[in-house]
Amino acid sequence: MPRQVQNIIVVGLGYVGLPLAAALSRHFTVWGLDIDVARIDELRSGHDRTGELSADALADAPLHLTADPAQCPPADVYIVTVPTPIDAGNRPDLSLVLAASKTVGTMLHAKKRPIIVYESTVYPGVTEDLCGPALAAASGLSCGRDFTLGYSPERINPGDKVHSVDKITKVVAGGDAETLDALADLYGRITSGGVHRAASIKVAEAAKVIENAQRDINIAFMNEVAQISGLLGLSIWDILAAARTKWNFLPFAPGLVGGHCIGVDPYYLAHRAAEMGHDPKVILSGRATNDGMADWLADRLHAARDNRGGSVLVLGLTFKENVPDLRNSKVADVVTALAQRGHKISVHDPLADPAEAMHEYGLSLIDAPQGQFDLVLLAVPHDAYLNMGADALAKFVTPKGIFVDLKNALGIDVGAFPTRVWTL
Repeated sequence: MPRQVQNIIVVGLGYVGLPLAAALSRHFTVWGLDIDVARIDELRSGHDRTGELSADALADAPLHLTADPAQCPPADVYIVTVPTPIDAGNRPDLSLVLAASKTVGTMLHAKKRPIIVYESTVYPGVTEDLCGPALAAASGLSCGRDFTLGYSPERINPGDKVHSVDKITKVVAGGDAETLDALADLYGRITSGGVHRAASIKVAEAAKVIENAQRDINIAFMNEVAQISGLLGLSIWDILAAARTKWNFLPFAPGLVGGHCIGVDPYYLAHRAAEMGHDPKVILSGRATNDGMADWLADRLHAARDNRGGSVLVLGLTFKENVPDLRNSKVADVVTALAQRGHKISVHDPLADPAEAMHEYGLSLIDAPQGQFDLVLLAVPHDAYLNMGADALAKFVTPKGIFVDLKNALGIDVGAFPTRVWTL
């Protein structure tokens, strides 16, 4: 019989932690802990800035919210869902997950023999080789005897209401059989997608990083094909429309690869591979292609303007459509590259937080597009833009200007990716 779980503390209430805590709170007593006091205050007021939970969903979740670890009672399970970014050198930055481990360590009680589960994306070995010792050092307890470890990789796709935490298959792994049984039972209660028991914690960690690395490599291939098709004077979208008629053609598309997962996780796998003496050529080649797309796009747009600077309206700054998430936005890189080429840029995004845009990228968002511009770039096809339609958006372009539909979201069959340009 699985270990009985009553109290759970979820550490980190962002895109991953909040929906998870809400789902768990329907079955267990759950405390949500986040060191951001403003975040706790807004959640208590019924607002989730990430857009993952509505006010009604927040109100229906019997969560205890706090920014103070001392307010949390002893728990049977601690789930860590903090971000794991990369540094300026594209190396894993584990500072947040190790800081969270230290915090959790101060909260542990040996009599509970609690389980500490990590959902943060890491490379194989981090949970047991780094987080376990950090917990032991902070608590004075022994890993395995006084507390145990588990791993269940997050699979949240921001803005996706179909593949939510209560519908997806959850991969679970435990440091021992009892822990694995307990986690399989715990996660099995909140999802209709079932639970997969991974062979080990390291296997579960590896599975997570290759999920996103695989997508990254496939998109990189499409981006390289887009570059080739541009040289040939062909539309990548015409090529894809033909290729997708084959039954086993994979439906990937070119684009800017940003966000906290696909553009980051491959570096975690590459880092671990290099530590083991392996040169991860394919992974890093895909990363180089995708990281270079912003600069390549700026070159194409600048060339389309006969290498002359001009006024540019960029529509959309978040890393993907219909979400407010600005983390690792490659649109910001396009803006920087165009500015370096002498263009005057105005950026609009109906979902992005202006203060965050200024803090993260030094960009001042305009309240609403007005007037006309030499170049209009539909970078992120939020529904707000698509609902306006091509004709309305075209009115922002000067008579001899250029309109760019980066993702072919409007379906206008003109030009080659990613310029999608035409003269009005």
